[in-house]
Amino acid sequence: MVLFISDLHLCASRPEINRTFFEFLRGPALAGESLYILGDLFEYWAGDDDLDDPFNASVVAALADCSRTGPTLHIMHGNRDFLLNGDFSKACNARLIDDPHTLDLFGTRTLLMHGDTLCTDDQDYQRFRAEVRTPGWRETFLSTPLARRKEQIEAARRTSESEKKRKAPELMDVTPGAVDAVLREHGYPRLIHGHTHRPARHEHRVDGRNCERWVLADWYRSGSYLRCDVRGCAPVPLP
Repeated sequence: MVLFISDLHLCASRPEINRTFFEFLRGPALAGESLYILGDLFEYWAGDDDLDDPFNASVVAALADCSRTGPTLHIMHGNRDFLLNGDFSKACNARLIDDPHTLDLFGTRTLLMHGDTLCTDDQDYQRFRAEVRTPGWRETFLSTPLARRKEQIEAARRTSESEKKRKAPELMDVTPGAVDAVLREHGYPRLIHGHTHRPARHEHRVDGRNCERWVLADWYRSGSYLRCDVRGCAPVPLP
């Protein structure tokens, strides 16, 4: 059994969801062979030099405990925590995986993504994403003092929330053509992703091939995970 989660947006100000996550790691997660976290584990990540923050340290410790006794742990960058790096992955005994990432899931070729690159109609976001993922931007940003980085992230989040209110809803969902293109590029796999906060199972017909797409739930109000085994995949809600 392999488990998938994304968009937890963990932060110190949301103790209920944090508690749900810790209970998940001590319970259902231990039954899996592997646990994949497909981005936005944290509300934001300012850099691996913030590992000593008490809240961050508690999350890392819980992940490390889970991965030592239970599933192998694989973590993908999201749009909120793309600065997670090697010190973080080593501390929580996890492997950072690329976006996209493919695997053979019980005989079914499966493509994993965070999902933000599928929202191609939101051109402002795609330009921003391309800028902040460059090595030069990362180097410059991470050379700034940690406290200043956090201030900049908080300001960017406020701007983002304001912009979301004026954007058409379809801009914040995947673009059908982008989904078809990525399914075609990767050989018509099953696709699992997060980001949009619109959990569902979709069927796509691409070039005469049937493909399924699973969208993982966010953890803003409640938690859930996707459980996959030889019989297929099914979402499982958490308290």
